[in-house]
Amino acid sequence: MMPPDKHANCLPAADGSCSICSDEAIVGLVGRVNYATQTAEVYFEKGSEIVALDLVHDVAKGDTVLVHMGFAISRMQPGG
Repeated sequence: MMPPDKHANCLPAADGSCSICSDEAIVGLVGRVNYATQTAEVYFEKGSEIVALDLVHDVAKGDTVLVHMGFAISRMQPGG
């Protein structure tokens, strides 16, 4: 039996990248936090994005977070 092709259901973005196949997270700076919806506006080098905070707790404005596929996955330690 052949293993499934991990790219069989991949739909690349306009720039040709695939957010599912690339295992890349990006560091961003937290701007506004909406505690009611558990989301934050996070600023990156190339713009900002609304990010879900379901996986990281106690995020506040000014924190640095690691973001993958629209989710904050870790809060970065100062100086780290």
